[in-house]
Amino acid sequence: MEKNFVEKMKMQLEEEKKVLEKGLQGFAEKNKLPKGDWDTHFPSFHGSNLEEEADEVEEYGNLLPVERTLETRVAEINLALEKIKEGKYGLCEKCGREIEPDRLETIPETRVCHQCAV
Repeated sequence: MEKNFVEKMKMQLEEEKKVLEKGLQGFAEKNKLPKGDWDTHFPSFHGSNLEEEADEVEEYGNLLPVERTLETRVAEINLALEKIKEGKYGLCEKCGREIEPDRLETIPETRVCHQCAV
């Protein structure tokens, strides 16, 4: 894999990671352990009315799957960045062949080639 291409993908991955983590920071707090875990802020109640409290709990429940999805994406990006450091980026985890550059440009954190993905 060409060094310029890998560097381009590294920059793209790092930028995407920043965007995802910024999104998480809007409603969650990063845990120290386990690494990569975030916790959605649970609403604090200050004696407001029950309807508002119910709405806040509902919103909390709606944010939990969003948190999980973003956490997973960040973990996949971290894995791809680690592979770049190790010189293993762009190799299919199933068959060992190089992943198509078009596929990597579309999904830079992908771990498998097109053939193995189907």
